[in-house]
Formats: sequence, structure tokens, C-alpha cells
Amino acid sequence: MTDHPKTFADLGLREEILAAVAEAGYTAPTPIQAQAIPRILERRDVVGVAQTGTGKTASFTLPMLQILAAGRTRARMPRSLILSPTRELATQTARNFELYGKNLKLTMALLIGGVGMGDQERALEKGVDVLIATPGRLLDWFERGKVLLGGVEILVIDEADRMLDMGFIPDVERIVGLLLRRQQTLLFSATMPKEVRRLADKFLRDPITIEVAPPERKAELVEDVFVPADPHRKRDALLRLIETQEVGTAMIFCNTKREVSGLARFLARKGLNARDIHGDLDQSVRQATLDAFGRGEITFLVATDVAARGLDITDMPVVINFDVPHSPDDYVHR
Repeated sequence: MTDHPKTFADLGLREEILAAVAEAGYTAPTPIQAQAIPRILERRDVVGVAQTGTGKTASFTLPMLQILAAGRTRARMPRSLILSPTRELATQTARNFELYGKNLKLTMALLIGGVGMGDQERALEKGVDVLIATPGRLLDWFERGKVLLGGVEILVIDEADRMLDMGFIPDVERIVGLLLRRQQTLLFSATMPKEVRRLADKFLRDPITIEVAPPERKAELVEDVFVPADPHRKRDALLRLIETQEVGTAMIFCNTKREVSGLARFLARKGLNARDIHGDLDQSVRQATLDAFGRGEITFLVATDVAARGLDITDMPVVINFDVPHSPDDYVHR
């Protein structure tokens, strides 16, 4: 069994990318990066099973930058496509490309709902190296003739299990059927339910499967605390918990958008700096809320699983499950 690469330089990435990675403050690849990047550079299809927070996004953005740096764009025909289940995750992936690709002359477009698309349309018209999109918005633009998918050579299906949860698999299958020149397919998922495995078996050619952490295993150094509460007095119990344990900042998860909104209003009325984030809010509002929370301007963020999936928030001292999650996997992600 061979040792995994110890530095990013060992992975065979070009100097422009290595410089951007070093500037971002990273010195050693994570396990998913060390295993996936060399395989992707070999142009193999890859199934990556990895939890949020493992460096999964860079494990495909870095080798894609390397591969794409060797080619040229054509009008309205993106050369690679990344499908993301949510607008937040798509936006975060786009930031990865900007961060690591800043020394390369590559172009990108982001197709998501809830934001003005004039700049993206102009970029697509000229031709982009990378198109990052949610499935519904991409199909909408394809049907209106604003984007051609016949030139896509690399496809990434990101957070495939969340695509399944949100009912996007039929859209994903339809999109894959439109990619007539697809040469390489990468599928990343935190878990591998049978429907996601079926998708991988259908569309990936002899893939390498890389699994860096077993599903349903929570992050190390996380302490679990169970707080009994009367179902009709949960909000009061939450408030008592925050006050007695002197919780300064936390993410609070609920199972429904209605509960998220109601709980955020309740906490705000009690004098806490709380905001909510869920799928019914406008994209610009959601992004502004996330940015403010990341800067510490909001101290309590109340969220649904879908809205918070894939968020990259470090140093979060407390996560509160106001509602019991639907599955063990959701508990791990929270």
C-alpha cells in the first residue's frame, strides 16, 4: 500500500495552482484530496464519499483547474459542469474556483436562482471553462437556448445524496443525457444510499471509489449532550439552555421552514441576535445572512438542513438540534 502525498506539490499540480493554495494558507492535502486529486488528473471517473468539512470541494476543483488550463473555450459551450443541489453550495464552489484559479486565465459562470443573471449570461455567451449550476436553473436556461451542453467534457455531481433528498435526481439524469462529449464524471456524496449508488453505476465508467470517513460517524472532539424538554415548552427550554450554559453563538437546526422562522422570531423577541435561513428566502438575503454570521455580526443562526448543507463555517462552538433530525446522516452533517 503506497503512502498518500504529503504536500500539494507531491500531487503534480502546476505552479500557478500551488501558489494560490499556499496563499490561501494550506500546506498539506486532506485525505480526500490526497487520494482523489491524482486519480482525477489521470482522467479516471471517481466516486468520493466524504463528509462536509473534509476538503472535498478542493479535491475536485484543484485537478479540474489543472486539466482546464490546457484548453480553450467556445461560445455558449462550457467545457466543464458542476451540479450543486443548493444555491449556497454552488456559490461556495464558485469561490473555490476564484480562490485557487486566480493565477490562471480561466472563466466561470454561476447559474443559480434568486440573483441577477446579466453578468452570467454575458460570460456564457463568450464561453466559459467552468459552469456551476443548480439542476433546475440549468435546465431552464438550456430549454431557452441560452447554454449549450454539447461541449462539456468533465461533469461533477456534488452532494448527490442531498440531490436525492431534494428530488433532483430525475433532473440530474436528464442533464447527464445531454452531455454528448462527456469524458470524465466525478460524483461526490456524504453518504451512499442505494439510489445514489444506482446513479453512479449508470453514469460512471469503471470508477475509483474513495471513502475517507465511514457514513454516520460524527466528527471527533464533538461532545453530545441530551436535554430533556416538554414538547410544548421547547422554546423556553432552549432559552434556558442558552442562558444557563452561557452560549455565545450557535447554529440551531429545525426540521421545517415554518419552525425555523418562528423560532428565529421568538429568540429575537427575547433579545438575542438571531436570524433564520431557509429555502424560501431570496438568495441575496440568504447570502447576506450567512456572510454576517461568518463575520460574527449574527450570533444565532436558525436553519433547515437543506439551507445549511455544505456551509463552510469553522470554529462553531455549539450546534443545537431543536428538532430531532430525520436520519443519522443529517445528525452527522449538523
